[in-house]
Amino acid sequence: MPDRRSLRVVIAEDAALLREGLVGIIERAGHEVLAAVEDADALLAFVAHTRPDLVVTDIRMPPTHTDEGLRAATAIRASHPEIAVLVLSAYVAEAYVAELLDSTPDAGVGYLLKDRVGHVREFLDSIDRVADGGTVIDPQLVRQLLRRRSADGPLAALTEREREVLGLMAEGRTNGSIAEVLVVSEAAVRKHVGNIFAKLHLDPASDRRVSAVLAYLRGQDAG
Repeated sequence: MPDRRSLRVVIAEDAALLREGLVGIIERAGHEVLAAVEDADALLAFVAHTRPDLVVTDIRMPPTHTDEGLRAATAIRASHPEIAVLVLSAYVAEAYVAELLDSTPDAGVGYLLKDRVGHVREFLDSIDRVADGGTVIDPQLVRQLLRRRSADGPLAALTEREREVLGLMAEGRTNGSIAEVLVVSEAAVRKHVGNIFAKLHLDPASDRRVSAVLAYLRGQDAG
């Protein structure tokens, strides 16, 4: 496994087994876990005290097990925009990811299903991408959004390969990563990306291309 930048991390997860599992995975990758807590109040307190590089939090936590973790994540992004945030969910909820992405966008952000934690290398790669300021969205949510918008409109004009590239872009992958997945050159990926942005009427100069793509897939004005 390649060397990774060491990160200072705070974890919030009310399920003890998953919480300890996250601690083990993250520490074995060379990162420092400053705290591993089980509720949103403790998360906010430790973040204010330690100012970590990254927060990994469940969406649903005590006392109501609804959206405490999400509300804590958006509060952290508002108060400490330099801190990257990766939220974990047991299932796909578009409203949650929309709220997270629409919060202060200065630092990296990610939304993954908890099942993804079991794919350790992919999970650690996601942590690195979020910590580096990127956006990471679970592939299952991307597939759901693509299906929702695939019937007609500009998306129907994309080739099969362009749709593959679009999906990988929406997950937050770089051109280099997309090229590796599809076993093509980066030049080919850049050409596909250009075609996609032209056909979907997205700003090709945007430095937030994941947000632009997701805004389109969510049916909003991508600008």
